Order: sequence, then C-alpha cells, then structure tokens
Amino acid sequence: MTLNGHTDAVLYVAISSDSKVLASGSADKTIRIWDCTTWKQLDIFTEHSAAVNTLLITPDGYSLISGSTDTTIKLWNLHTRKLVQTLTGHSEAVLSLAMSADGQILASSTRKTVKLWHIPTGNLLQTLPGFSPVAFTPDSQMLVSGGNGGTIKIWSLQGLNELTGNSLLSQEWWEVLGVDVDAQPQDVKFAYLQLARQYHPDVNNSANAQASMQVINQAYQKFQVQRKLR
Repeated sequence: MTLNGHTDAVLYVAISSDSKVLASGSADKTIRIWDCTTWKQLDIFTEHSAAVNTLLITPDGYSLISGSTDTTIKLWNLHTRKLVQTLTGHSEAVLSLAMSADGQILASSTRKTVKLWHIPTGNLLQTLPGFSPVAFTPDSQMLVSGGNGGTIKIWSLQGLNELTGNSLLSQEWWEVLGVDVDAQPQDVKFAYLQLARQYHPDVNNSANAQASMQVINQAYQKFQVQRKLR
C-alpha cells in the first residue's frame, strides 16, 4: 500500500495506540490524517507555516501534537479535527517531541534547547540546555536528550519546576545557556535574558532558583570573557 497526497517529503509519521489513525507530517507544511482501515485521507491540517518535523499522538488517541520549523507546537483534537492550542517559546525549528506516561508533561526540543510544558494548562515549566531528540523513560522519572559535543543528557524530573545549581555546575557556559558554542552574541544574550526572566529572584525566590541564577550569570560572564579574548 502506498498513500499519496503530500506534495513534498514526508518527515514524520505517528499511529494511534488503537492502530486506527495514521498522521503524517511533511515538508509541504501540512499534516494529513489517514484512516488505517480504509487508508483514505480523513483530513488535512494546514495551520503550520513551515515544515512539520515531528508528531505525537497521545496514548488515549484524543490529541495530536505537532512540531514545526515555524518554531511552534500545535495541539489538535483528533475527534473534532480542530486546532486546540499553539505553544510558542522556541526560537528554532522544533525537531522532537515526547510525552510523559501520565500525559501531563510534554518535552519539545530544537538544536539548542529542550522545553517542558504542562499540557493541561499549556504553561512552560522548564527550559533545559539539551538537544534534539528527547525521550521519557517508561516511568517518566527521567528525560533523555541529546547534547552538544557528542553527549547524551539524562535529566531527573524530580523537582521539575526548578533546575538545581549542582546540575548546572557541570555544564559548559553554552550548555547552561542552551546555545551552540559558536552562537552569535545576540543569540547568546537572548538566551541569557530568557533564563534570567525565569529564575530572577523577583519571579522565583526559592534557594534553588537563586543558585541557578548565579550559575546562569557566571555562564554569561564566561561567554563575555571568551568573546573579549577572541
């Protein structure tokens, strides 16, 4: 069986847990929904403005989540086939998605950062200096991501709402800030300001947040020193 309909490369496919629905994402900017019984096309989602790189169907088969080069993540109701919500916050193409076993936490990643979202509210919970791809362990206690420099990063999700100073201390400055080692100064500053807004004492006055902010400041200072030495 060959399914035809997309007008450019198909970049990702996802199948519902009951094997009834197939979703395909393409460089043609569309998501197509297929009936796995008749293999007929059921619908086309056209709200993304760039290539659809990654898809995820929730375990209950109720929702589809898509990530795109347009930097957005979109949540769709597969029953009504309507767009429910758009998550924004990434500054680069979204390349990988993963969901916790309880369906509460969504991980999304680009070539610079991993973001964790609370699905019921759409709130951004955390930004991590990780790298595409991402995957949860079956018990959802850990998140695994790629990393710059040929590394694999394993994140403990205990105390999800805060990074700890200890976890950041082991990172290079560019990993703390979630950028490439050769990123442009304006991109480094933008990443720093994003983290500063998240961990600034005016926003989060916990001890862990204060420790994290200190390490983030140190990372930005290291960048500035290295920049002067170039």
